[in-house]
Amino acid sequence: MDKIIRLWNMYSMTFLKGLGGTLWLSALTVFFGTLLGMLVALLHMGKSKILRGIADIYIEILRGTPILLQLYFFWIGLPKLVPFELTDTQCILTALIVNASAYISEIIRAGINAVDKGQWEAARSIGLTETHVMTRVILPQAVKNILPALCNEFISTVKGTSLASVFFVGELMTSQRTVQSATFLALESLTIVGIIYFVLNFVLSKLLVLLERRLTISD
Repeated sequence: MDKIIRLWNMYSMTFLKGLGGTLWLSALTVFFGTLLGMLVALLHMGKSKILRGIADIYIEILRGTPILLQLYFFWIGLPKLVPFELTDTQCILTALIVNASAYISEIIRAGINAVDKGQWEAARSIGLTETHVMTRVILPQAVKNILPALCNEFISTVKGTSLASVFFVGELMTSQRTVQSATFLALESLTIVGIIYFVLNFVLSKLLVLLERRLTISD
């Protein structure tokens, strides 16, 4: 325990910097993953069989392969596919966003499908277009179904970003590897990171419970 305390006193800023990187990666992943996931969900729910098929293949591939494999694929392959230079962080962030979008699209689709079908019929009966029905009637009601699951996805993403340390992206596990290399105290630095992850996810989980209660009361 003394070693852990001394290690924290010496390298607390390194760990906190890594924590900031983890939160930054997670926030960007969920934000852009939600935008991309919304597009995929709408394609999956559309009338075109071709677009539905593309969306279905997209989701199945991303959900059916390991995220670490996807990170390697984007890290190696993405710079070769685009005509401009990308950093390792940009490649890994893109991979995390694409991976998250597959799961978020299913969350959004389930939230939309949970809205009573009568809402569609009532909105169309008063002359609203499909776009207006979706944006003004369905989505505002679906948000209550989507938001708790989306917050839970953020918690999962916080833990999932630890895989980015394989590519030395600036997040919490990368900080641990930096401290371990400087001190050769692997177990102690891992313990500190484990405590940080636990406290962070514990707080986020409690906030999620409060959010769900607020949404339930508002119903």
